[in-house]
Amino acid sequence: MSESVDPEEVRHVADLARVALDDDEVARFAEQFGDILAYFDALDEVPEVDREADLTNVMRTDEVRDSLSQEAALENASERVDGYFKGPRVS
Repeated sequence: MSESVDPEEVRHVADLARVALDDDEVARFAEQFGDILAYFDALDEVPEVDREADLTNVMRTDEVRDSLSQEAALENASERVDGYFKGPRVS
C-alpha cells in the first residue's frame, strides 16, 4: 500500500543532491519513496503513551586528573606555532 510520489519530485530531490538518475531509476525511487511514506503513516497508528519517561542523570561528576604537558602534547605534531598545533588553512 504505497503512496503515490510524483516522479518530478524525485527528479527535483536528485537534482538537489546532484545525482543523475535515468527514467528507470526515477520510477523505482518514486515507488520506494511511496513505500517509506506509507511506513510513516503506519507510525501514526501507534498509540501514545500517557506517562512521561523517568529522567536520570547519566553524566559523571568531573574529576581533576593529571594530563599531558604542552610540550608532550606537541611532541609529535608535524607543525606548531607559538605552542599550539598548526592546522590547515580553512577558507
